[in-house]
Amino acid sequence: MKKLFLGRHIRSLREKAAMTQRDFAERLGLSTSYVNQLENNQRPVSAPVLLSLSEHFDLDLTSLSVDDNDRLLAALREVFADPVLAGTAPGLQDFKMLCQSTPDIAHALVRLHQAYRQTSEQLAMLDDTLTRDEALARPTPYEEVRDFFHFENNYIHELDLAAEALAGKLASNGRLFARDLVQHLETVHGVTVERQRMGNEQGRIRSFDPATRRLSLNEALPEATIVFQLGHQIALLEAGDIIDTVLADARFQTDDAVHVARIGLANAFAGALLLPYESFLNAAQETRHDLDLIADRFGASLEQVAHRLSTLQRPKMKGIPFFFARVDRAGNITKRHSATKLQFARFGAACPLWNVHRAFESHGTIIRQLAETPDGSRYISLAAQIIKKSGGYSGPVLHYAITLGADIAHARDIIYCDDLDLTRAAAFEPIGISCRICERLTCPQRSMPPLNRAIAIDPNDRRLIPYEIR
Repeated sequence: MKKLFLGRHIRSLREKAAMTQRDFAERLGLSTSYVNQLENNQRPVSAPVLLSLSEHFDLDLTSLSVDDNDRLLAALREVFADPVLAGTAPGLQDFKMLCQSTPDIAHALVRLHQAYRQTSEQLAMLDDTLTRDEALARPTPYEEVRDFFHFENNYIHELDLAAEALAGKLASNGRLFARDLVQHLETVHGVTVERQRMGNEQGRIRSFDPATRRLSLNEALPEATIVFQLGHQIALLEAGDIIDTVLADARFQTDDAVHVARIGLANAFAGALLLPYESFLNAAQETRHDLDLIADRFGASLEQVAHRLSTLQRPKMKGIPFFFARVDRAGNITKRHSATKLQFARFGAACPLWNVHRAFESHGTIIRQLAETPDGSRYISLAAQIIKKSGGYSGPVLHYAITLGADIAHARDIIYCDDLDLTRAAAFEPIGISCRICERLTCPQRSMPPLNRAIAIDPNDRRLIPYEIR
């Protein structure tokens, strides 16, 4: 069992109560020196102290997940795998202490490395004059927003609660239909909704005119997408105060990032409106996470259901920690989130041994994979191809593959594990995160050596991989 260091949590509870360490210690029945050691992460928190903190200071025990530290730890280890930091990597315990004691500094290091990588890559391609542009050192708006949601665990509590409350008022027999949201927009906001043919060349799916209060939706969209887009518009009209508060607290570096984040937050509201937290969690548990059955119950798409499962991180009501990603045919990860220890690479493509790449050949069926990462963690990984259309014969057709997975420890609660042999080690396929940080030295699918390893090339000895990793 992992030791729990909660120095920042304990200090925050004490300061919130406006108490000295001595008064705080007396309330808990501890010595002042012991409280001081706890606050400075010199000692782990014991079970009796946890219970006492919960009893006297309303500490939410379910909020003390180590998942956030796992994500941050994985990001930090990737930073120090960069050759520019060769020989400087701290030990695992030092990494853990940094994440637990000073997470703000750890986040800053990750952001600094991201800026360095972006600048380095652009320096290799651009003229020296262009490289002096300070804008090149900043993350793109989408990268900045992606990292924001990642470290928020892809769950914004106030926004989720507001969407769930509205769904409870509007849903017909426990399910939201487009007509429910159209009526709400018309009666509450004076917005007229119309479905019409939109230009295929622009790939447009939704357009709102604030002056005329008219919302136009592409008539070619499936019902689940229509409901989602209606929910997005409602979020912009009704949840603006919540969104503004979240944006202000996030302190994004650019206005573009703020605009991107606003769309992301409105999408989060729409997803929570279509798939309200408590009823969705109950459905997931009742069906043992059968994606098709859940999609049918809520009138949602497979992607919407899979994405929502990865966001079930509400305090005291958490679902199974899932990872979720969407990949295009080129291997680019266009959506990603992980509530598990498995973290997606920040740079480079995903592991070619991962079953998400095979999903493009699955023709709409869900394929399964038992996978093991280099750290010994084992997962059930589900993948399926999805096709998005927004027009007729000449309209754009987008092909993606989505993946959803969880630690194999949750197998009994996931129907897709029922007929798999989970006791046989050979049943788990070895996968990595990305070739650039993967330590599997004999993988025949390797596209490049690990960043922190030297290579040797023998012109007289040719193998599948044309170099030997030292």
